[in-house]
Amino acid sequence: MSPSVHEIAAGIYRISTFLPDVGPGGFTMNQYLVDADEPMLFHLGPRRMFPAVAAAVARIVPVERLRWLSFGHVESDECGSMNAWLDAAPDATVAFNELGCQVSLDDLADRAPRRTSAEDVHDLGGHRMRTVQTPHVPHGWEAQVLFDETTSTLFCGDLFTRLGDAPAIVHDDDPIGPALVAEDVFGATAVTAATGPTIRRLADLQPRTLALMHGPAFAGDCVAALHGLADAYEARFTAGHAVRA
Repeated sequence: MSPSVHEIAAGIYRISTFLPDVGPGGFTMNQYLVDADEPMLFHLGPRRMFPAVAAAVARIVPVERLRWLSFGHVESDECGSMNAWLDAAPDATVAFNELGCQVSLDDLADRAPRRTSAEDVHDLGGHRMRTVQTPHVPHGWEAQVLFDETTSTLFCGDLFTRLGDAPAIVHDDDPIGPALVAEDVFGATAVTAATGPTIRRLADLQPRTLALMHGPAFAGDCVAALHGLADAYEARFTAGHAVRA
């Protein structure tokens, strides 16, 4: 594995590994390093990918300088390497919402995590990170996303998941069609009555860049993309109810 590294917004680096054997056409797994006075890594990756991802991080900042670790939900590809990062960065702390800490991280993390509250804003020194809780969106009771108020970058986790390889960042592109193709392959989204409204709440943040965990970062009309994704899931929810009726 040899991750690529690209700056997709000021001080925000996409670390991406292409996995050709995952899904039809392969799959990217991304981490995002926020280079601040207190550097943060969002998405930590699986345990077995730690050496390669750590080497990529070290191209930007020394691993031991990491101060904050976070991710979208508790799952191996999001946080399987969490304790390896805690060991490599002795001053690092996992930051996650109260529910995720209570249910999983208080037990799983080798050091006590920092609990974040709903709409918590944390100044990293050069970047202001807002925690937004998104239960079951796209999946996971404890799901969350982060929004960097400084660059208007939304770290949107598994939303807009896309198959195949792609450039580090795209502008004139359709993020919705590929996301629905991936959804048809994986069936990973918990489509409920709350899915659409939750995604629309993210659109209200007015992001300028969407930092996807699986796929290219998107710097087109992010607000329209989020509303379009909400529309698509609401249509699927309505159709599902019609079939059951």
